[in-house]
Amino acid sequence: MKTVNSTEGATNLSFESSLTLNDVVTENEKVREGEYEPPDCAARQSVAILIPFRNRERHLVYFLHHLHPFLQRQQLHYAIYVINQAGNVTFNRAKLLNIGYLEALKDYSWDCFILHDVDLIPENDHNLYVCEDQPKHLMVARNSTRYKLMSPSYFGGVTALTREQFFQVNGFSNSYWGWGSEDDDLRIRVRQHKMTIVRPPEDVARYTMVFHKRDKGNEVNKDRKTLKGQTPQNWRNDGLTSCSYRTLSLDRLPLYVNITVDVGKP
Repeated sequence: MKTVNSTEGATNLSFESSLTLNDVVTENEKVREGEYEPPDCAARQSVAILIPFRNRERHLVYFLHHLHPFLQRQQLHYAIYVINQAGNVTFNRAKLLNIGYLEALKDYSWDCFILHDVDLIPENDHNLYVCEDQPKHLMVARNSTRYKLMSPSYFGGVTALTREQFFQVNGFSNSYWGWGSEDDDLRIRVRQHKMTIVRPPEDVARYTMVFHKRDKGNEVNKDRKTLKGQTPQNWRNDGLTSCSYRTLSLDRLPLYVNITVDVGKP
C-alpha cells in the first residue's frame, strides 16, 4: 500500500486551561486503548511512545491533545504508554523507561521506541517520530533554552532508539534516583557500542516546554557524577537485565496504556 504524507510543518501550539481529557478523547475517536494504525496506507514504522510519569495530569492532557494528531499526520502505527511511578519514593525516570520498554514488548514487537518527557511538545511534524540506523535525539531546540541545543553531548528530553539498539545497550541504568545524568549515562552506553547520535535540523526539532516547578521527590541526584563515571564498567549488569519492579495495575484507557508500578527504593 502507498504511504501518504499529510504533515503540516511548524504549527502554533496552544494550551487552554479549560481543555479536559474527555475533550481529547472526543477528538481522537480512531484511537483505541492508546493505539492507532493508519487505515488507508502503510505505516512508516510501528512506534511505542514511553512516558515516565508522576503527578503531571495537566501536562498529560496537553501532551495527548497535541501528540495524537501529530503522530497520525505522520502515518505511524503507534501506541502511547504512560509508566506511572506509585508512592512517594524518589523519582526514577530511567527505570520507568526500562519498565515501559519491557511492558510494551508484551503487547507488540515495536520497531521503535520514543523516550518522551511529558512536558515537551513538538512544534513541527516534519520532526519524524521514527527510528534510524543510529540512535536519534529528537529534541534539539526548545523555548526554555531560546531554541538552541544545550550541549553537543546532550541526549535527553526526547530520544528514539530501535528495539535492537535499546536492547544492545541494556537500556538505562536503574541506579539514578532523582534528577540528573541518566540521559548522559545512556549516551555513554550508546558510544560504548560505537553508535553515533543523529539529530534532525535545529529548525525542525523544536519543542515547547510546558513550564513547571521542580517536582517534590525529584530532587537533584547528588551521586549522579559518580554513577556516570562507572557506566563503562557497569552497563552490562545495570539495566534491562537487572530491572526489578512490581506492576500494580495496567489500564488500557482510550488514549494511552497506563502502567502503575512500584519501582522499589534507592
